[in-house]
Amino acid sequence: MYAKVIVDVPAKQTNRAFDYFVPEAMRSWVAIGSRVGVPFGPRKVQGFVIDLHTRSDLDPSKVKPISEVMDLYPPLTPDLVQLAGWISRTYLCHEITALQAMIPGALKAKYERHVKAADDSLGGNGESGQFAMLLPEQREMIRYVRDKGSVQLESLLEKFGSDAALIKQLMAEGLLYEVQMIKDRMAAKKVLTVFPADNAELLKEAESQLPARAAKQKEVLRYLADHPAPIKLTELLHELGISAGTVKSLADKGLLTIKEVEVFRDPYAKRSFAKTRPLPLMPEQQQVYGRISRAVAAREHRVFLLHGVTGSGKTEVYLQSIQTCLDQGREAIVLVPEISLTPQMVERFKGRFGDQVAVLHSRLSHGERYDEWRKIMLRQVSVVIGARSAIFAPFTKIGLIIIDEEHESSYKQEESPKYHARDVAVARASQHDAVVVLGSATPSLESMHGTLAVSAAARRAATGGMPGGAPAITEAGAAAAADTALNERVPFELLTMHNRVEGRPLPPVHIIDMREELRTGNRSMFSRALYKAIEERLHKKEQTVLLLNRRGYSTFVMCRTCGYVAQCPHCDISLTFHQSSRAIRCHYCGYAERELTVCPSCGSEHIRHFGTGTQRVEEELGKLFPGIRVIRMDVDTTTEKGSHEKWLTMFRNRQADVLLGTQMVAKGLDFPHVTLVGALAADTVLNLPDFRAAERTFQLLTQVAGRAGRHELPGEVFVQTYAPEHYSIISASRHDYRSFIDKEMTLRKLHQYPPFHRLILITLSHEQIPLLMRTAESMAVRLKELAKESGLSQVEILGPVASPIARIKDRYRFQCMIKYRGEASISGLVKRAVASFEDVERQHKMTISVDVDPQVLM
Repeated sequence: MYAKVIVDVPAKQTNRAFDYFVPEAMRSWVAIGSRVGVPFGPRKVQGFVIDLHTRSDLDPSKVKPISEVMDLYPPLTPDLVQLAGWISRTYLCHEITALQAMIPGALKAKYERHVKAADDSLGGNGESGQFAMLLPEQREMIRYVRDKGSVQLESLLEKFGSDAALIKQLMAEGLLYEVQMIKDRMAAKKVLTVFPADNAELLKEAESQLPARAAKQKEVLRYLADHPAPIKLTELLHELGISAGTVKSLADKGLLTIKEVEVFRDPYAKRSFAKTRPLPLMPEQQQVYGRISRAVAAREHRVFLLHGVTGSGKTEVYLQSIQTCLDQGREAIVLVPEISLTPQMVERFKGRFGDQVAVLHSRLSHGERYDEWRKIMLRQVSVVIGARSAIFAPFTKIGLIIIDEEHESSYKQEESPKYHARDVAVARASQHDAVVVLGSATPSLESMHGTLAVSAAARRAATGGMPGGAPAITEAGAAAAADTALNERVPFELLTMHNRVEGRPLPPVHIIDMREELRTGNRSMFSRALYKAIEERLHKKEQTVLLLNRRGYSTFVMCRTCGYVAQCPHCDISLTFHQSSRAIRCHYCGYAERELTVCPSCGSEHIRHFGTGTQRVEEELGKLFPGIRVIRMDVDTTTEKGSHEKWLTMFRNRQADVLLGTQMVAKGLDFPHVTLVGALAADTVLNLPDFRAAERTFQLLTQVAGRAGRHELPGEVFVQTYAPEHYSIISASRHDYRSFIDKEMTLRKLHQYPPFHRLILITLSHEQIPLLMRTAESMAVRLKELAKESGLSQVEILGPVASPIARIKDRYRFQCMIKYRGEASISGLVKRAVASFEDVERQHKMTISVDVDPQVLM
């Protein structure tokens, strides 16, 4: 048996499968998706088996054997292996990078250098011959390594640190040799557990025979006789107030056994979730649920776009649709965009489905995330809820995938592999004949346009190929997929819910022109109307949500004498002042320095903080409303584990009057006593150099407005802006998605932007501008040549130009943009163009990254 293995060496030269021989002893363990250790050149590396064959095209004598199988069960399913190939071709990344993205960080290989002793290092007669001629220190080293079996090189150097030269000499003479070992970054958690003897009578009899001075041992035996179930050693010690020696003494007498038992780290072990029952559905909810559940029951691969206004009850539709899926013995994946959404969603899903739910998101510890993933692997759960990467949950019977707030840009990964979870979800659902539901009050223009940029090749491959449903992975198949991946689209069906649950009205939205406020002498960050509204809510003991999409105290620091603005020395971006630490920080690279008191340029003391951040708003609220209780949620206050949940629970329990935050407070949160929402600087996003700026502004304002008046108490929204005439702000104030999308679609079509055209962004970065500019210009020329050769007249190459943020972390950045109408061979064209500059990348350490369908152009 031969295995095709993708090795953990992310380079262009190794971005292919290598043949390895599967030894007889491993054949029952090696399968598609297995993680294996393989020799690669002089070292051993981790790899993933992507196919199995009975023959190899290579000379059998030159095919190396697999060294080890890393797992009892393959961590990747065959459909995930196939999906990784599709991601690699579609998003132009290394296949190993796509495979690594699918496993938890705990399984990403850690390579350790170990030392072993040669078989004849002690000589033929125990300790004679060459061994006897060694120095005493060297003999001690060899004995130490042989006793241990293998020793990490760092540990050996630490133990015999002063004799590093002697270790090198032993290795040069072949008495010690170095091996590279692959270790996981995390192991399963094991705890010492006490197992009492099966016979309670035996324990009581043993207790009576113990001497009077063994009072503690008697107490243990009495407890175990009354509680015969296994118990963690730490719990037993705590319960009885005894030492571990007492228990060990009983184990030595054979009255109990102490074993290491594997346990799952449970991030929600200390939480209890009140069981909930399905709620009666409103007519619109019932209609939508009926359509989704029929498709799930029929095992149709369908994609539904659920456009439901804020508060229309989308979550209840999700819950009941998942129940239909589970009733069929199938599994469901639910994606949420923001970590701040997770606690509330977890509560709803755990309340409905209990222990059937696993949670995957980045704020879990490595161990917790690993154990949640293992629950999925071991089929202990049927529902996964999590952020973007939860789409790779190793389920085998997927019936339903739900993407909540599908318009969110956080579903697009910004590091390689630069996949979009929405498109991956549709491709994965096609492999399982599963249903995808994309839910949003403000669907993305790409989704609303009626097509999704995903490959139909994945669906075709899922129905043919290798026996057992695993698709054949061939070079010809990969090339065919590459030809079609970027222009084939999957149609979907639009489902709508226009009304809030129980007919509650959408809140009225007031647009406040801040230019007028300035003209009338109000220089506060709060308009008079919003000030009065906050005052009323405090009087009524109702709650307020305030949105400001800027963290920190002020947005920049400027000298009023000479105009100097504090800039990051490593990035072309101004530094933001943070009041709590009295420091100015770069939000791109993390650079920080102490607060400036004099201008470094002219020495003036007239250096001031301009703009408004969340810290400054918090301070101002305290001045204007003495005694007001404010919870601030931004990146600075939510770094600790569990902080999102802590702040939101406090707010739900009415321990605060105001929830102030960045966009993490705008979406998905549902608090009964929130009757006022204020958007303090509604046009922040409008000023960004991005064609999606108007769409993001509309979405953010619509979402944050939807936090008000979701229950019995009526709500009200105030939007403060310096651009009250902008169509995105006017449409958001009227809750008018249709008028916004009509206007925005017209502009996108006119300027040839998505969804009418597609984009690929190529970004080059280097420390030297001249080399960077020459390479970027050559890249643009090469792209144009290849487009002309391929007869692709509809492809437009824009640039090269400096990126909007021209320098990050001391590396300058240039970009080329490819705009096209979905030609099948465009990905091949880009791949060939980038391959032309492999030598420049390698020799000059230039970085060239490709982003297909970019969400951020900065």
